[in-house]
Amino acid sequence: MYPFPTLHTERLKLRRIEISDITSLIKYCNNKAISDNIFKIPYPYTEEDAIFRMNFVLQGFKNKDRFVFAITYDGNDELIGEIGLHLDKDNNNAQFGYWVAEPFWNKGIASEALRAILKFGFEELKLNKIYATHYPENPASAKVMINNKMIKEAELKDHYKIDGLYRTVIQYRLTKEEYLEYGILVI
Repeated sequence: MYPFPTLHTERLKLRRIEISDITSLIKYCNNKAISDNIFKIPYPYTEEDAIFRMNFVLQGFKNKDRFVFAITYDGNDELIGEIGLHLDKDNNNAQFGYWVAEPFWNKGIASEALRAILKFGFEELKLNKIYATHYPENPASAKVMINNKMIKEAELKDHYKIDGLYRTVIQYRLTKEEYLEYGILVI
């Protein structure tokens, strides 16, 4: 799988992140509501942060251990968020992460993008398990996972130390067996 895949849903195109997306990254990530809920997105978000992110994403694809997609919406090619899989090849699983720009919240975009990523992960990458965490203060992320039949697996108390504070996360999962059993991820 050398060319970066492009995934399509009813309203979304998930594509490779490009240098031309730096402006949108800065515009949408420079938001405290985003940085407070997404691990390793600083605030304020600068051009240097966007360039660092771009290199991180491109290196991950080169190494075949990260697939990070730009989320575009309703025929417009502007990046309005990201969703990606961070692979653990030894254990044949991946953690996903995502963010959607605040002007696009409450439109079902994250749930729709996640359906595409789950399908890609299980059917193309042949993963056995896909999981993610969210902060308890962000129930909207739990809703995205529940909408995709993911199962609450754990509450990891004081799991991350961020800016000197310990943060608890809640973890959800879906295994290949559960994905096949639910049969809900037709796009």
